[in-house]
Amino acid sequence: MKTKGFFKLLALILSLAGTSFGQSSKSDLGAKFLLLRDDSNWQQIAAVPLSFPAHHPQGMVKIGANFYMSSVEVQDRALGKGTGHLFKFDADGKLLADIKLGEGAMYHPGGIDFDGENIWVPVAEYRPDSRSVGYKVEPESLKVTEVFRFDDHLGGIVHDPDSHTLHGINWGARVFYEWALDPGGKVVDNESSKNIRLPNPSFYIDYQDCHYVGNHRMLCGGLKSYRNGGSVFRLGGLELIDLTNHRPVHQIPLSLWSPTGKPMTQNPFWLESINEGIRGYFVPDDDQATMYVYEVKLH
Repeated sequence: MKTKGFFKLLALILSLAGTSFGQSSKSDLGAKFLLLRDDSNWQQIAAVPLSFPAHHPQGMVKIGANFYMSSVEVQDRALGKGTGHLFKFDADGKLLADIKLGEGAMYHPGGIDFDGENIWVPVAEYRPDSRSVGYKVEPESLKVTEVFRFDDHLGGIVHDPDSHTLHGINWGARVFYEWALDPGGKVVDNESSKNIRLPNPSFYIDYQDCHYVGNHRMLCGGLKSYRNGGSVFRLGGLELIDLTNHRPVHQIPLSLWSPTGKPMTQNPFWLESINEGIRGYFVPDDDQATMYVYEVKLH
């Protein structure tokens, strides 16, 4: 079978086999995630080259058969120059749209979330203890709306529509933030969120991308580098977090690496519930990147 034909067939299979977005499917994913163990058998079913320069990918969501991925294009990090992207692409890896996000030195998009209506994207300066602007993006029209600004680097953001709250993580995911939203989707009082600053009690990975999975829980992926003398070991993992107290519920190291040696959860990921278990999508590498697709069967 020709490569192009294979990817078109794969796109059809993935769009039909994946569950549709909804609170029931999210809750189902959360329940299935609790069944994962460190020795769960993830099987690669596809490796889809992206047909566009991906730069430095950050976060990803899947909506229907298409994917939306945030990415940072660095032009001069020392001078605070770069471009924030939100790419839309199909299951063949073909680019469908590229919108620019951010302003000035705030050009670094972080992990993203989709709440059934909008994609939520934080864009920050490319350094810790800096500042950020939070956007929501309508996925069909790609209309961008600024929601709030905040005096810290936000590396990821999640919307809990069940409690009408936003939840953010800072650089390295060492701190959780929380904001209440009004019925119009605006932050009720940005100043009050400075008092909702909770330390992350989990240290074995730093979260890079997080998604709401229902029942006031979010699923985060990330990695951490460990040194042993002159050698470095990079470990990826996934964690389910209770948003009512920001404590980990279930933690799984993920022993999957790309051919370059990067953990699959280096940055963007997306998990969805399928009939026999869970399917995962990962884009761990920069520039001429590949989306790796894995499945794990749960009994």
